[in-house]
Amino acid sequence: MVSADKRAIVRTVLARHPRSHAEGLGIAVARNKPMPLYQWLLVSLLFSARIGAGQAEKAARALFRKGWRTAHRMAATEWEAKVRVLNRAGYARYDESTARYIGDATELLVTRYEGDLRRLREAAKRDPAQERRLLTQFKGVGAVGVDIFFREAQLAWDELYPFADAKALESASALGLGDSPEALAELVETRAELPRLLSGLVRVSLEGETESVLAEAA
Repeated sequence: MVSADKRAIVRTVLARHPRSHAEGLGIAVARNKPMPLYQWLLVSLLFSARIGAGQAEKAARALFRKGWRTAHRMAATEWEAKVRVLNRAGYARYDESTARYIGDATELLVTRYEGDLRRLREAAKRDPAQERRLLTQFKGVGAVGVDIFFREAQLAWDELYPFADAKALESASALGLGDSPEALAELVETRAELPRLLSGLVRVSLEGETESVLAEAA
């Protein structure tokens, strides 16, 4: 049985950070459609760069405002145009390399999977280990990028659920919530809440809120 203390901690985390990163960006990953899946892959790539999460979100919004929301639209965009947008969004030190990663990853997605990550899923035979292997073939999407992608993709790809990445689990452990995806899944009322909790746990850690969350929950 889950303790009342753990429930209170989860409620506090979700009250402070009620939306997942994808929800905050308006990306409906759970629909399992090519556009939101591509958008979330792009965000996962951006979050993998050595730059703050806020800047990564700002860059994603800037790219999406240009209408580059699908793999085919991004593939038709010049590298220089992507560099300009990223530079203005705060990627001054990483604008050229990140634009190159986005271009290379998008080209691979279009040529190998026709711009549809669901084709990658089928190529991997819905095996999480194979999905991870294929996703890391996209330049700029390493192990951390795949973890970020999996946080939200588990709502669309049943074989991933429950999933929790190392950063979220580290924060969960510090809050006394357990150290496994299964333990965290038991603490949420609906499946959709797990990505919200994971995002919230990461934010609690990044913003130094661990002690204040414990105090508020008590």
